[in-house]
Amino acid sequence: MFIRVRRDTLIILILAFILILSGRAMSYVAFASSNTTDDGVPIAGIMVKGNDIIPTSVIKANVEAAGFRDGSYINGNTLVTSQRQLLLSDAKTNAVELVKKSTIPGTSVAPINAASVQVDTTTGNVVVTVIEDFSLLQVNVTNNTTNGSSQSNLDFEGNAEVGGVSQITGLLMLQELKSKVI
Repeated sequence: MFIRVRRDTLIILILAFILILSGRAMSYVAFASSNTTDDGVPIAGIMVKGNDIIPTSVIKANVEAAGFRDGSYINGNTLVTSQRQLLLSDAKTNAVELVKKSTIPGTSVAPINAASVQVDTTTGNVVVTVIEDFSLLQVNVTNNTTNGSSQSNLDFEGNAEVGGVSQITGLLMLQELKSKVI
């Protein structure tokens, strides 16, 4: 039981074996000669939970400003960025403070009441949980009934501490409240 192999097939198989073997050898040599060391766990990404009105891009930009951005990495208990090194707990505190200052685009309303930042030091994932509180806005609802038809007037007043509400946000809230009143 001898298997017959043609000469050109045998040459192709030997060349493929040599190419695979030399490719593996080159990858091992390239890895051994590299001068980079394992810096730590890179920041993989930011996940935002709990936001309804404020866009995730605004919250992510504020978390990145605290140091949790591409190119940063976690080395033990230290967050290393391109500009500085700081303790991971300090970076979390800075991120919480910056997230609380996130505003609705086009307004000065900052509805985030509480925030929490968790960092997984093994994967580099950053999870931001926010709680938005719109109790700062006062809504005055009055119903007038004349000749069998009812009219409802809605007035929005912003708190003096946060400014006011833009027309777009006010119109969206107006539509929601009209649907609830009627």
